[in-house]
Amino acid sequence: MNDLLLDLPSDTRAKLIAALESGYLSLTSSATSLRATLGRIDTPEELADALRELQALGMSASGAAAVLRAVERVAARQRRPDLVLSGLHVPGTFARDTRTVYNELLGSAERSIWLSSFVYHNGPKIFETLARRMEQRPGLTVNLLLNIQRRWGDTTRSEHLVTEFAQTFWQKAWPGQRRPRVYYDPRSLELDEPGSQGQAGVKGGAGVRAVLHAKAAVVDDEALFITSANLTEAAGERNIELGVLLRDRSMALTVISYFQRLIDAEHLRLLPG
Repeated sequence: MNDLLLDLPSDTRAKLIAALESGYLSLTSSATSLRATLGRIDTPEELADALRELQALGMSASGAAAVLRAVERVAARQRRPDLVLSGLHVPGTFARDTRTVYNELLGSAERSIWLSSFVYHNGPKIFETLARRMEQRPGLTVNLLLNIQRRWGDTTRSEHLVTEFAQTFWQKAWPGQRRPRVYYDPRSLELDEPGSQGQAGVKGGAGVRAVLHAKAAVVDDEALFITSANLTEAAGERNIELGVLLRDRSMALTVISYFQRLIDAEHLRLLPG
């Protein structure tokens, strides 16, 4: 295989794989078509030549996509973690952008997504990429873990707060036709104890409030993004946020197993649909 295909940036290779699988590109596509589909490429002519070499070997577009996906998996296992930042970028600090990483991960998922956030704002925009990817990939399974907040002094019954949150989420926040599975931590709805001053409990158990505070994404059992950023425009663009993107299958599967066990034990409950 041509070294150029091996050395492509991960995001460019992911776009190329998707375009070959969907038929937007073929192994005989021109440099102009490659540039239009993949965005900025330093050497589109050389990339077009590399694809034609694969065709000369008798490979189909779908076959080439499968080979490139295998290359991506091998490269991912050898890739160092990426530092991911939001907000004020300092010259000389080499890091990726939070919003870009979220969009790339959610927009390229093939099999599964686990996405956890303490809060979200402007759902139609924040969830746009995710909802679109679910429409593109009918087999994609998506699990959202979101916190439901009980305001200090609010004595509304927990089930009413859950119903209200669900109605708001499905009617106003979620922009897609296909729906993800959404889970919440019922401890966040515990009534405040006298003298607690609305602080979240440190330990689990009845009567002690705690919140689902994790901010993370796990995609296709391989990519794990852990960040301080919530699913908000401010966190993705203005706030000073810090995170790390790992291409570590073992770590990703461990996080998934942790979330799944919380669900199986009913520590996390399914939001009504």
